Amino acid sequence: MWYYHGKRDDTEVVDALSRLAEELPTRGFEVYYKRLRREGRNWNRKRVLRVYRSMNLKLRRKHKKRLPARTKNPLEVPMELNEVWSMDFMADVLSDGRKIRVFNVMDDCNREALAMDVGLNYPAIRVVETLSQLGEEIGLPKTIRCDNGPEFISKALSQWCRSKRVELRFIQPGKPMQNGYMERLNRFYREDVLDAYWFNDLHQVRTLTQKWMEDYNTRHPHSSIGDMPPREYRNRFGEEFFPETDNINDNFMNLAMS
Repeated sequence: MWYYHGKRDDTEVVDALSRLAEELPTRGFEVYYKRLRREGRNWNRKRVLRVYRSMNLKLRRKHKKRLPARTKNPLEVPMELNEVWSMDFMADVLSDGRKIRVFNVMDDCNREALAMDVGLNYPAIRVVETLSQLGEEIGLPKTIRCDNGPEFISKALSQWCRSKRVELRFIQPGKPMQNGYMERLNRFYREDVLDAYWFNDLHQVRTLTQKWMEDYNTRHPHSSIGDMPPREYRNRFGEEFFPETDNINDNFMNLAMS
């Protein structure tokens, strides 16, 4: 036995729900349905709910996280190493379309690139791990300057900085030049590496990045620090502990007497 099924025309319902979704994107079905009833739309609740679900309006839109007010801090030059560090992320794409991220950390005193880590993703926990590793190798700074990226405003990084007594100094949103030292490093790195080569995998990016970082720290002249490379301007590894001499025994003697 064959039954005739009438074709439903839900155009009016779709248009009404679309209008409400655009006007009130943070509301849900109950508010939309009650508003429609108040507008004199006597559509059946089940019908409106069916159309609502078919339009995928039940998938709520993500709200933009409100940031606290950021104060403008002058971009001063620290007098000593490990006073102020800067950190930032960069992004690029491999030849197969996979996105990569580069996490950069520098010391504002001598403009030395302390870390340039490459990965397919870089959550807040990896930021903490990188900073912890730097802390074990060279110590931690008093202050770290950064933007308002999700990894930097995360609870994981905030709790770690609080436990290590490190101040997080956020720049104002939309003001990247308040982190100008890092922005300059990013520009040189992008011009010399990311924009200059086509990479197939992470190994290629990491290898060339490490070579570039070593050259930047030991050979790149900075006009703001007397046209000297970072490690020549202020070497954290202490050349005074290893003075130039042809006799290696003199080096060990100097260490024993210090």
